[in-house]
Amino acid sequence: MTARASDRARYDRATAHLDAPLAIVDLDAFDANADDLVRRAGGKPVRVASKSVRCRALLERVLARGGFAGVMSFTLAESLWLARSGFDDVLLAYPSADRARYAELTADPKLAAAVTVMVDDPAQLDLIDAARAGGTEVVRVCLELDTSLKLLGGRVRVGARRSPLHSPARLAEVARAVARRPGFRVVGIMAYEGHVAGVGDAVAGRPLRSRAVRLMQAAARRELAERRAAAVRAVRAVVPDLEFVNGGGTGSVQHTAAEDAVTEVAAGSGLYVPRLFDHYTSFTGRPAALFAQPVVRRPGVGVVTVLGGGYPASGAPGADRLPVPYLPEGLRYDPQEGAGEVQTPLLGSPADDLLIGDRVWFRHAKAGELCERFDVLHLVEGGAVTATVPTYRGEGRTFL
Repeated sequence: MTARASDRARYDRATAHLDAPLAIVDLDAFDANADDLVRRAGGKPVRVASKSVRCRALLERVLARGGFAGVMSFTLAESLWLARSGFDDVLLAYPSADRARYAELTADPKLAAAVTVMVDDPAQLDLIDAARAGGTEVVRVCLELDTSLKLLGGRVRVGARRSPLHSPARLAEVARAVARRPGFRVVGIMAYEGHVAGVGDAVAGRPLRSRAVRLMQAAARRELAERRAAAVRAVRAVVPDLEFVNGGGTGSVQHTAAEDAVTEVAAGSGLYVPRLFDHYTSFTGRPAALFAQPVVRRPGVGVVTVLGGGYPASGAPGADRLPVPYLPEGLRYDPQEGAGEVQTPLLGSPADDLLIGDRVWFRHAKAGELCERFDVLHLVEGGAVTATVPTYRGEGRTFL
């Protein structure tokens, strides 16, 4: 029996008392992935990206392990909810325009001490001040450095369109604007190199593209390491007591952690290891988060139909944004239908061994987005479900 076949038997056995659709997290794989992130971080703390987990119980589990410290959140509403739930170090990774939540933040000493907001434009400070509604608490601010690689005099850009602050001088300029402004304090810098951390460099069947990605990423790492160090020096000249410099993501943990200027790295997807993280030369994780759909039809030889499953991930539309049929091995989508809203036909010889009511196990393309489809996650240890915990959705929280 192959390792994947063994996993399938284990998951089927553990969830036999449950009706599908359902979602699980294999805690043995989850913990092994956490250990691997800590190892790759080389002694620097790993801040957990909550958008890639979206389950408070699992955030608490990983933060209880050595090597992890703090949460990187994705909305201000989520940040305040986590802070009220006992998470005392929450870095909001994206600017917000949530005036009501800014009013709450600036009126509550506990929230203001626990939450750090993201700024890359002085206009964001104006919005926060206009939202204070009498709140006088000092707002902790993190500045974001644009990490994109610019070539040919800026005519070619590689990387996500995030912060407008590309040069160390521009970052320091905004740091001075914040420092001069009553009610705000710069405490950190973030620089997320998504074109390195979030792009696989070993895509099956695409050797030339994979080689090009590796060359691009090597050049991007060199350029960013120099510019990030210069940016940190420039900001420290304005804010000598800077608390943290955050960088990286699951795919670049060991490279980012090796930079002296970086004090912590961020990661989240590496805990669940969705399908988009199968194509890296720098690490190999264990799939930990899966969902099962029941077989409800057998339309003919070599085909079964499962209930639902059309859970595409965010990003540029493409086949790589679909979940992948994982167990049993050898199933594939019908190219004329793909993953369906209510039903999904699957082709391949393993279909002939599946009966009505059997499960097909899938992996989502991205990590935490799976939790927007399920109220609970069943936690599997060995061959049994040992706990069932709510997702954000299961707690009535849909932040985006």
